[in-house]
Amino acid sequence: MDALPNSTAARDVAYLLHPYTNARAHERDGPIVIAKGEGIHLWDDAGNKYIEAMSGLWSVGLGFSEKRLVEAAYKQLQILPYSHTFTHKAHEPSVELAEMLVKMTPDGLDRVHFTNSGSEANDTVVKMVWFYNNAIGRPEKKKFISRLNGYHGITIASGSLTGLPANHRGFDLPLPQMKHVTTPHHYRFAEEGETEEEFSTRLAEELEAKILEEGPETVAAFIGEPVIGAGGVLVPPAGYWPKVQAVCRKYDVLVVADEVINGFGRTGKMFACETYDIQPDVLVLSKQITSSYQPLAAIVFSDKIYQGIADGSEALGTFGHGFTTSGHPVATAVGVENIKIIQERDLVSNAAKVGDVMRGELAKYADHPLVGEVRGVGLIAACELVADKATKAKFDPVGKVGMSVFKAGHEHGVILRATGDSVCFCPPLITTEEQAVDIVARFGKALEDVRKALGR
Repeated sequence: MDALPNSTAARDVAYLLHPYTNARAHERDGPIVIAKGEGIHLWDDAGNKYIEAMSGLWSVGLGFSEKRLVEAAYKQLQILPYSHTFTHKAHEPSVELAEMLVKMTPDGLDRVHFTNSGSEANDTVVKMVWFYNNAIGRPEKKKFISRLNGYHGITIASGSLTGLPANHRGFDLPLPQMKHVTTPHHYRFAEEGETEEEFSTRLAEELEAKILEEGPETVAAFIGEPVIGAGGVLVPPAGYWPKVQAVCRKYDVLVVADEVINGFGRTGKMFACETYDIQPDVLVLSKQITSSYQPLAAIVFSDKIYQGIADGSEALGTFGHGFTTSGHPVATAVGVENIKIIQERDLVSNAAKVGDVMRGELAKYADHPLVGEVRGVGLIAACELVADKATKAKFDPVGKVGMSVFKAGHEHGVILRATGDSVCFCPPLITTEEQAVDIVARFGKALEDVRKALGR
Protein backbone atom coordinates (compact mmCIF):
# COMPACT_ATOMS: atom_id res chain seq x y z
CA MET A 1 0.00 0.00 0.00
CA ASP A 2 1.08 3.58 -0.63
CA ALA A 3 0.76 5.44 2.66
CA LEU A 4 2.93 7.73 4.70
CA PRO A 5 4.63 5.90 7.61
CA ASN A 6 2.68 7.80 10.25
CA SER A 7 -0.64 8.04 8.42
CA THR A 8 -3.81 6.58 9.92
CA ALA A 9 -3.86 3.98 7.11
CA ALA A 10 -0.28 2.86 7.81
CA ARG A 11 -0.87 2.69 11.55
CA ASP A 12 -4.05 0.72 10.95
CA VAL A 13 -2.15 -1.92 8.96
CA ALA A 14 0.59 -2.00 11.60
CA TYR A 15 -1.64 -2.47 14.64
CA LEU A 16 -5.17 -3.69 13.88
CA LEU A 17 -6.62 -7.08 12.97
CA HIS A 18 -9.90 -6.34 11.17
CA PRO A 19 -13.10 -8.39 11.39
CA TYR A 20 -14.36 -10.07 8.22
CA THR A 21 -11.17 -9.17 6.37
CA ASN A 22 -8.41 -11.04 4.56
CA ALA A 23 -5.49 -9.88 6.70
CA ARG A 24 -2.87 -10.38 3.99
CA ALA A 25 -4.97 -8.51 1.43
CA HIS A 26 -5.39 -5.74 3.98
CA GLU A 27 -1.62 -5.52 4.38
CA ARG A 28 -1.33 -5.08 0.62
CA ASP A 29 -4.26 -2.74 0.00
CA GLY A 30 -4.78 -0.89 3.26
CA PRO A 31 -8.04 0.63 4.51
CA ILE A 32 -10.43 3.31 3.40
CA VAL A 33 -10.23 5.60 6.43
CA ILE A 34 -13.64 7.09 7.20
CA ALA A 35 -13.30 10.59 8.62
CA LYS A 36 -16.83 11.89 9.18
CA GLY A 37 -20.51 11.30 8.56
CA GLU A 38 -23.59 13.43 8.02
CA GLY A 39 -27.09 12.23 7.17
CA ILE A 40 -26.75 9.24 4.85
CA HIS A 41 -23.25 10.26 3.72
CA LEU A 42 -19.69 9.43 4.79
CA TRP A 43 -16.40 11.08 3.84
CA ASP A 44 -13.00 9.41 3.83
CA ASP A 45 -9.82 11.13 4.90
CA ALA A 46 -9.03 12.03 1.28
CA GLY A 47 -12.28 14.00 1.05
CA ASN A 48 -14.21 11.48 -1.07
CA LYS A 49 -17.95 11.48 -0.38
CA TYR A 50 -20.07 8.31 -0.31
CA ILE A 51 -23.71 7.43 0.16
CA GLU A 52 -23.69 4.78 2.90
CA ALA A 53 -26.29 2.54 1.28
CA MET A 54 -25.79 -0.21 3.87
CA SER A 55 -26.42 1.90 6.99
CA GLY A 56 -22.96 0.89 8.16
CA LEU A 57 -23.65 -2.75 9.00
CA TRP A 58 -27.44 -2.72 8.42
CA SER A 59 -27.70 -0.52 11.49
CA VAL A 60 -27.46 3.29 11.34
CA GLY A 61 -31.18 3.89 10.95
CA LEU A 62 -31.09 7.61 11.77
CA GLY A 63 -27.99 8.39 9.76
CA PHE A 64 -24.69 9.78 10.99
CA SER A 65 -25.54 13.17 12.47
CA GLU A 66 -28.61 12.85 14.68
CA LYS A 67 -27.97 15.45 17.38
CA ARG A 68 -30.71 14.16 19.69
CA LEU A 69 -28.85 10.87 20.09
CA VAL A 70 -25.62 12.72 20.83
CA GLU A 71 -27.40 14.88 23.38
CA ALA A 72 -29.05 11.85 25.01
CA ALA A 73 -25.64 10.21 25.43
CA TYR A 74 -24.02 13.42 26.73
CA LYS A 75 -26.80 14.06 29.22
CA GLN A 76 -26.62 10.51 30.57
CA LEU A 77 -22.81 10.66 30.75
CA GLN A 78 -23.16 13.71 32.99
CA ILE A 79 -25.80 12.16 35.25
CA LEU A 80 -24.68 8.54 35.51
CA PRO A 81 -21.97 7.42 33.05
CA TYR A 82 -22.00 3.83 34.27
CA SER A 83 -23.74 1.52 36.68
CA HIS A 84 -24.19 -2.22 36.32
CA THR A 85 -27.37 -4.29 36.56
CA PHE A 86 -25.94 -7.20 38.57
CA THR A 87 -27.18 -8.20 42.05
CA HIS A 88 -30.37 -6.15 42.29
CA LYS A 89 -28.94 -2.88 40.91
CA ALA A 90 -31.08 -0.86 38.48
CA HIS A 91 -31.10 2.53 36.77
CA GLU A 92 -33.81 4.51 34.99
CA PRO A 93 -32.64 4.25 31.32
CA SER A 94 -32.52 0.43 31.25
CA VAL A 95 -35.88 0.16 33.01
CA GLU A 96 -37.48 2.70 30.66
CA LEU A 97 -36.16 0.94 27.56
CA ALA A 98 -37.20 -2.50 28.81
CA GLU A 99 -40.73 -1.22 29.47
CA MET A 100 -40.83 0.44 26.07
CA LEU A 101 -39.75 -2.76 24.30
CA VAL A 102 -42.28 -4.95 26.11
CA LYS A 103 -45.10 -2.57 25.18
CA MET A 104 -44.14 -2.23 21.50
CA THR A 105 -43.14 -5.80 20.58
CA PRO A 106 -45.60 -8.60 19.70
CA ASP A 107 -47.99 -9.84 22.40
CA GLY A 108 -46.62 -12.50 24.70
CA LEU A 109 -43.15 -11.03 25.06
CA ASP A 110 -43.01 -9.77 28.63
CA ARG A 111 -39.41 -9.61 29.85
CA VAL A 112 -36.14 -8.09 28.60
CA HIS A 113 -32.47 -8.97 29.05
CA PHE A 114 -29.80 -6.63 27.65
CA THR A 115 -26.46 -7.46 26.04
CA ASN A 116 -24.03 -5.43 23.93
CA SER A 117 -24.41 -7.03 20.47
CA GLY A 118 -26.58 -9.36 18.45
CA SER A 119 -23.94 -12.07 18.67
CA GLU A 120 -23.90 -11.85 22.47
CA ALA A 121 -27.68 -11.80 22.50
CA ASN A 122 -28.03 -15.00 20.47
CA ASP A 123 -25.28 -16.63 22.51
CA THR A 124 -27.26 -15.65 25.60
CA VAL A 125 -30.48 -17.03 24.11
CA VAL A 126 -28.81 -20.43 23.83
CA LYS A 127 -27.72 -20.28 27.48
CA MET A 128 -31.11 -19.00 28.63
CA VAL A 129 -32.94 -21.81 26.85
CA TRP A 130 -30.54 -24.42 28.23
CA PHE A 131 -30.96 -22.97 31.74
CA TYR A 132 -34.74 -22.88 31.32
CA ASN A 133 -34.99 -26.50 30.22
CA ASN A 134 -32.72 -27.63 33.04
CA ALA A 135 -34.88 -25.68 35.51
CA ILE A 136 -38.14 -27.28 34.35
CA GLY A 137 -36.74 -30.81 34.28
CA ARG A 138 -35.98 -31.28 30.58
CA PRO A 139 -32.16 -31.61 30.59
CA GLU A 140 -32.08 -33.40 27.22
CA LYS A 141 -33.95 -30.64 25.34
CA LYS A 142 -30.95 -28.59 24.23
CA LYS A 143 -30.59 -28.66 20.43
CA PHE A 144 -31.19 -25.64 18.21
CA ILE A 145 -32.24 -25.77 14.56
CA SER A 146 -31.36 -22.89 12.24
CA ARG A 147 -31.05 -22.47 8.47
CA LEU A 148 -28.17 -22.67 6.05
CA ASN A 149 -27.19 -19.14 4.96
CA GLY A 150 -28.77 -17.70 8.09
CA TYR A 151 -26.70 -15.33 10.23
CA HIS A 152 -26.93 -15.16 14.02
CA GLY A 153 -23.52 -13.91 15.09
CA ILE A 154 -19.92 -14.95 15.66
CA THR A 155 -19.48 -16.19 19.23
CA ILE A 156 -18.96 -19.94 19.64
CA ALA A 157 -22.68 -20.56 20.17
CA SER A 158 -24.12 -17.89 17.86
CA GLY A 159 -21.47 -18.67 15.21
CA SER A 160 -22.68 -22.27 15.34
CA LEU A 161 -26.26 -21.12 14.77
CA THR A 162 -25.05 -19.14 11.76
CA GLY A 163 -25.22 -21.18 8.56
CA LEU A 164 -22.42 -19.56 6.56
CA PRO A 165 -19.21 -21.48 5.78
CA ALA A 166 -16.94 -18.50 6.43
CA ASN A 167 -18.10 -18.47 10.05
CA HIS A 168 -17.31 -22.16 10.51
CA ARG A 169 -14.15 -22.83 8.53
CA GLY A 170 -11.02 -22.59 10.67
CA PHE A 171 -12.99 -22.22 13.92
CA ASP A 172 -14.00 -25.87 14.54
CA LEU A 173 -17.67 -24.90 14.32
CA PRO A 174 -20.54 -25.61 14.48
CA LEU A 175 -21.12 -27.11 17.91
CA PRO A 176 -22.83 -30.52 17.74
CA GLN A 177 -26.04 -29.21 19.37
CA MET A 178 -26.66 -26.90 16.41
CA LYS A 179 -28.43 -28.36 13.37
CA HIS A 180 -29.23 -26.71 10.04
CA VAL A 181 -31.99 -27.09 7.47
CA THR A 182 -32.54 -25.74 3.94
CA THR A 183 -32.38 -22.04 3.16
CA PRO A 184 -35.87 -20.63 2.46
CA HIS A 185 -34.84 -19.11 -0.87
CA HIS A 186 -37.21 -20.06 -3.67
CA TYR A 187 -34.99 -18.79 -6.50
CA ARG A 188 -32.10 -21.05 -5.51
CA PHE A 189 -33.63 -24.06 -3.79
CA ALA A 190 -37.13 -24.66 -5.17
CA GLU A 191 -37.59 -27.72 -7.36
CA GLU A 192 -38.62 -27.36 -10.99
CA GLY A 193 -42.18 -26.04 -11.16
CA GLU A 194 -42.55 -25.80 -7.39
CA THR A 195 -44.65 -22.84 -6.24
CA GLU A 196 -43.64 -20.76 -3.22
CA GLU A 197 -46.39 -22.36 -1.13
CA GLU A 198 -45.30 -25.84 -2.19
CA PHE A 199 -41.68 -24.98 -1.43
CA SER A 200 -42.69 -23.71 2.01
CA THR A 201 -44.64 -26.90 2.68
CA ARG A 202 -41.58 -28.99 1.75
CA LEU A 203 -39.34 -26.95 4.04
CA ALA A 204 -41.80 -27.32 6.92
CA GLU A 205 -41.86 -31.07 6.29
CA GLU A 206 -38.06 -31.08 6.28
CA LEU A 207 -38.03 -29.28 9.63
CA GLU A 208 -40.46 -31.80 11.07
CA ALA A 209 -38.34 -34.68 9.76
CA LYS A 210 -35.24 -33.11 11.35
CA ILE A 211 -37.01 -32.76 14.70
CA LEU A 212 -38.16 -36.39 14.55
CA GLU A 213 -34.69 -37.55 13.49
CA GLU A 214 -33.05 -35.77 16.42
CA GLY A 215 -35.89 -36.64 18.81
CA PRO A 216 -38.45 -33.97 19.84
CA GLU A 217 -37.38 -34.42 23.46
CA THR A 218 -33.91 -33.12 22.49
CA VAL A 219 -34.87 -30.14 20.27
CA ALA A 220 -35.24 -26.91 22.24
CA ALA A 221 -35.67 -24.16 19.68
CA PHE A 222 -35.84 -23.07 16.06
CA ILE A 223 -34.13 -19.76 15.30
CA GLY A 224 -34.47 -17.72 12.14
CA GLU A 225 -34.26 -14.20 10.77
CA PRO A 226 -37.68 -13.30 9.37
CA VAL A 227 -35.74 -11.98 6.35
CA ILE A 228 -32.22 -13.41 6.13
CA GLY A 229 -29.83 -10.46 6.01
CA ALA A 230 -26.11 -11.23 5.77
CA GLY A 231 -26.89 -14.39 3.80
CA GLY A 232 -28.02 -12.17 0.91
CA VAL A 233 -31.37 -10.52 1.81
CA LEU A 234 -33.41 -13.69 1.37
CA VAL A 235 -37.14 -12.98 1.59
CA PRO A 236 -39.16 -15.98 2.84
CA PRO A 237 -41.48 -17.69 0.35
CA ALA A 238 -45.25 -17.41 0.74
CA GLY A 239 -46.58 -19.39 3.69
CA TYR A 240 -43.17 -20.19 5.12
CA TRP A 241 -43.43 -18.76 8.63
CA PRO A 242 -46.96 -20.01 9.47
CA LYS A 243 -46.00 -23.51 8.33
CA VAL A 244 -42.72 -23.53 10.26
CA GLN A 245 -44.38 -22.19 13.41
CA ALA A 246 -47.04 -24.89 13.25
CA VAL A 247 -44.34 -27.58 13.23
CA CYS A 248 -42.56 -25.95 16.18
CA ARG A 249 -45.76 -25.74 18.24
CA LYS A 250 -46.54 -29.40 17.48
CA TYR A 251 -43.28 -30.54 19.08
CA ASP A 252 -42.96 -27.91 21.85
CA VAL A 253 -40.02 -26.23 20.10
CA LEU A 254 -39.49 -22.57 20.97
CA VAL A 255 -39.56 -20.03 18.11
CA VAL A 256 -36.73 -17.48 18.23
CA ALA A 257 -37.08 -14.54 15.83
CA ASP A 258 -33.71 -12.91 15.17
CA GLU A 259 -34.58 -9.33 14.21
CA VAL A 260 -31.10 -7.92 14.72
CA ILE A 261 -31.24 -6.65 11.13
CA ASN A 262 -35.01 -6.69 10.54
CA GLY A 263 -36.20 -4.75 13.57
CA PHE A 264 -37.31 -1.12 14.02
CA GLY A 265 -38.82 -0.54 10.60
CA ARG A 266 -36.51 -2.24 8.14
CA THR A 267 -39.26 -4.37 6.52
CA GLY A 268 -41.82 -1.55 6.44
CA LYS A 269 -43.35 -2.55 9.79
CA MET A 270 -41.88 -1.82 13.21
CA PHE A 271 -40.91 -5.49 13.48
CA ALA A 272 -40.70 -8.15 10.78
CA CYS A 273 -42.76 -10.40 13.04
CA GLU A 274 -45.67 -8.13 12.07
CA THR A 275 -44.74 -8.39 8.38
CA TYR A 276 -44.78 -12.20 8.43
CA ASP A 277 -47.26 -12.94 11.25
CA ILE A 278 -44.68 -14.52 13.53
CA GLN A 279 -45.55 -15.10 17.20
CA PRO A 280 -42.13 -15.74 18.72
CA ASP A 281 -41.25 -17.00 22.17
CA VAL A 282 -38.04 -14.98 21.96
CA LEU A 283 -37.29 -11.83 19.96
CA VAL A 284 -33.69 -10.67 19.49
CA LEU A 285 -32.98 -6.99 18.72
CA SER A 286 -29.86 -4.91 18.15
CA LYS A 287 -28.30 -2.63 15.48
CA GLN A 288 -31.09 -0.09 14.82
CA ILE A 289 -32.10 -0.16 18.51
CA THR A 290 -29.60 2.71 18.98
CA SER A 291 -28.84 3.36 15.30
CA SER A 292 -25.44 1.94 16.38
CA TYR A 293 -24.56 5.18 18.17
CA GLN A 294 -23.98 2.89 21.17
CA PRO A 295 -23.50 -0.89 21.36
CA LEU A 296 -26.69 -2.52 22.63
CA ALA A 297 -28.87 -5.57 22.09
CA ALA A 298 -32.05 -6.82 23.72
CA ILE A 299 -33.65 -10.22 24.20
CA VAL A 300 -37.41 -9.91 24.66
CA PHE A 301 -38.99 -13.15 25.80
CA SER A 302 -42.13 -14.80 27.15
CA ASP A 303 -43.25 -14.92 30.76
CA LYS A 304 -43.23 -18.73 30.54
CA ILE A 305 -39.49 -18.72 29.87
CA TYR A 306 -38.97 -16.08 32.56
CA GLN A 307 -40.81 -18.13 35.18
CA GLY A 308 -38.67 -21.19 34.46
CA ILE A 309 -35.46 -19.13 34.64
CA ALA A 310 -36.63 -17.40 37.82
CA ASP A 311 -37.35 -20.75 39.47
CA GLY A 312 -33.94 -22.01 38.37
CA SER A 313 -32.22 -18.93 39.81
CA GLU A 314 -34.04 -19.50 43.11
CA ALA A 315 -32.92 -23.11 43.25
CA LEU A 316 -29.30 -22.30 42.39
CA GLY A 317 -29.06 -18.95 44.15
CA THR A 318 -28.48 -16.89 40.99
CA PHE A 319 -28.83 -16.65 37.23
CA GLY A 320 -25.10 -16.84 36.63
CA HIS A 321 -24.89 -14.90 33.39
CA GLY A 322 -24.39 -11.27 32.37
CA PHE A 323 -21.93 -8.71 31.05
CA THR A 324 -20.21 -5.77 32.76
CA THR A 325 -22.10 -3.43 30.44
CA SER A 326 -25.45 -5.27 30.26
CA GLY A 327 -28.05 -2.50 30.06
CA HIS A 328 -25.39 0.23 30.12
CA PRO A 329 -27.11 3.50 31.12
CA VAL A 330 -25.68 5.52 28.22
CA ALA A 331 -26.55 2.86 25.64
CA THR A 332 -30.09 2.40 26.94
CA ALA A 333 -30.64 6.16 27.17
CA VAL A 334 -29.66 6.44 23.51
CA GLY A 335 -31.94 3.49 22.71
CA VAL A 336 -34.92 5.23 24.32
CA GLU A 337 -34.29 8.43 22.37
CA ASN A 338 -33.68 6.53 19.14
CA ILE A 339 -37.02 4.74 19.33
CA LYS A 340 -38.81 7.99 20.19
CA ILE A 341 -37.37 9.59 17.04
CA ILE A 342 -38.38 6.64 14.86
CA GLN A 343 -41.93 6.89 16.18
CA GLU A 344 -42.21 10.71 16.13
CA ARG A 345 -40.95 11.00 12.54
CA ASP A 346 -42.91 7.95 11.35
CA LEU A 347 -39.75 6.49 9.86
CA VAL A 348 -41.32 3.05 9.61
CA SER A 349 -43.77 4.41 7.04
CA ASN A 350 -40.91 6.24 5.35
CA ALA A 351 -39.02 2.95 5.06
CA ALA A 352 -42.03 1.34 3.40
CA LYS A 353 -42.55 4.26 0.99
CA VAL A 354 -38.89 4.77 0.07
CA GLY A 355 -38.37 1.02 -0.06
CA ASP A 356 -41.05 0.74 -2.74
CA VAL A 357 -39.16 3.32 -4.80
CA MET A 358 -35.77 1.67 -4.28
CA ARG A 359 -37.01 -1.79 -5.16
CA GLY A 360 -38.88 -0.39 -8.15
CA GLU A 361 -35.65 1.15 -9.44
CA LEU A 362 -33.75 -2.09 -8.82
CA ALA A 363 -36.42 -4.06 -10.70
CA LYS A 364 -35.33 -2.22 -13.85
CA TYR A 365 -32.13 -4.27 -13.72
CA ALA A 366 -33.94 -7.62 -13.74
CA ASP A 367 -33.10 -8.05 -17.44
CA HIS A 368 -29.46 -7.02 -17.06
CA PRO A 369 -27.15 -9.80 -18.31
CA LEU A 370 -25.46 -10.16 -14.93
CA VAL A 371 -28.60 -10.11 -12.76
CA GLY A 372 -30.35 -13.34 -11.83
CA GLU A 373 -32.80 -12.09 -9.21
CA VAL A 374 -33.88 -8.80 -7.66
CA ARG A 375 -35.48 -9.26 -4.24
CA GLY A 376 -36.36 -7.35 -1.10
CA VAL A 377 -39.01 -6.02 1.24
CA GLY A 378 -39.35 -2.61 2.85
CA LEU A 379 -36.06 -0.73 2.80
CA ILE A 380 -33.80 -3.76 2.30
CA ALA A 381 -33.00 -5.44 -1.01
CA ALA A 382 -30.46 -7.37 -3.06
CA CYS A 383 -29.50 -8.13 -6.65
CA GLU A 384 -28.06 -11.59 -7.14
CA LEU A 385 -25.48 -11.74 -9.93
CA VAL A 386 -25.16 -14.87 -12.04
CA ALA A 387 -22.92 -16.21 -14.79
CA ASP A 388 -25.92 -17.51 -16.76
CA LYS A 389 -29.44 -16.15 -16.37
CA ALA A 390 -31.14 -19.18 -17.92
CA THR A 391 -29.47 -21.81 -15.75
CA LYS A 392 -28.86 -19.57 -12.69
CA ALA A 393 -25.24 -20.76 -12.80
CA LYS A 394 -23.01 -19.03 -10.28
CA PHE A 395 -19.75 -17.31 -11.07
CA ASP A 396 -16.56 -19.21 -10.36
CA PRO A 397 -15.25 -18.40 -7.86
CA VAL A 398 -18.36 -17.25 -6.02
CA GLY A 399 -17.98 -13.74 -4.67
CA LYS A 400 -15.41 -12.35 -7.07
CA VAL A 401 -17.93 -10.51 -9.27
CA GLY A 402 -19.94 -9.29 -6.29
CA MET A 403 -16.77 -7.88 -4.76
CA SER A 404 -15.96 -6.20 -8.08
CA VAL A 405 -19.31 -4.39 -7.99
CA PHE A 406 -18.72 -3.47 -4.34
CA LYS A 407 -15.35 -1.92 -5.21
CA ALA A 408 -16.71 -0.20 -8.32
CA GLY A 409 -19.44 1.30 -6.16
CA HIS A 410 -16.81 3.24 -4.23
CA GLU A 411 -15.67 4.81 -7.51
CA HIS A 412 -19.24 6.02 -8.02
CA GLY A 413 -19.67 7.27 -4.46
CA VAL A 414 -21.85 4.53 -2.99
CA ILE A 415 -21.09 1.95 -0.32
CA LEU A 416 -22.93 -1.32 -0.92
CA ARG A 417 -22.26 -4.81 0.41
CA ALA A 418 -21.47 -8.02 -1.44
CA THR A 419 -22.46 -11.30 0.21
CA GLY A 420 -21.18 -13.85 -2.21
CA ASP A 421 -22.43 -12.50 -5.53
CA SER A 422 -25.50 -10.84 -4.04
CA VAL A 423 -25.16 -7.06 -3.87
CA CYS A 424 -27.14 -5.77 -0.89
CA PHE A 425 -28.89 -2.47 -0.13
CA CYS A 426 -29.98 -1.31 3.32
CA PRO A 427 -29.91 2.51 3.45
CA PRO A 428 -30.83 4.49 6.58
CA LEU A 429 -34.48 4.87 7.53
CA ILE A 430 -34.15 8.63 6.89
CA THR A 431 -33.36 8.10 3.18
CA THR A 432 -35.57 10.09 0.79
CA GLU A 433 -37.12 8.86 -2.45
CA GLU A 434 -34.69 10.99 -4.46
CA GLN A 435 -31.74 9.55 -2.58
CA ALA A 436 -33.00 6.02 -3.15
CA VAL A 437 -33.12 6.69 -6.91
CA ASP A 438 -29.58 8.07 -6.69
CA ILE A 439 -28.32 5.00 -4.83
CA VAL A 440 -29.65 2.65 -7.49
CA ALA A 441 -28.31 4.83 -10.32
CA ARG A 442 -24.82 4.69 -8.79
CA PHE A 443 -25.15 0.93 -8.42
CA GLY A 444 -26.13 0.74 -12.09
CA LYS A 445 -22.94 2.55 -13.09
CA ALA A 446 -20.85 0.18 -10.99
CA LEU A 447 -22.65 -2.81 -12.50
CA GLU A 448 -21.97 -1.52 -16.00
CA ASP A 449 -18.28 -1.08 -15.22
CA VAL A 450 -18.09 -4.72 -14.14
CA ARG A 451 -20.12 -5.94 -17.14
CA LYS A 452 -17.72 -4.23 -19.51
CA ALA A 453 -14.71 -5.62 -17.64
CA LEU A 454 -16.17 -9.12 -18.00
CA GLY A 455 -16.86 -8.56 -21.71
CA ARG A 456 -20.55 -9.43 -21.38
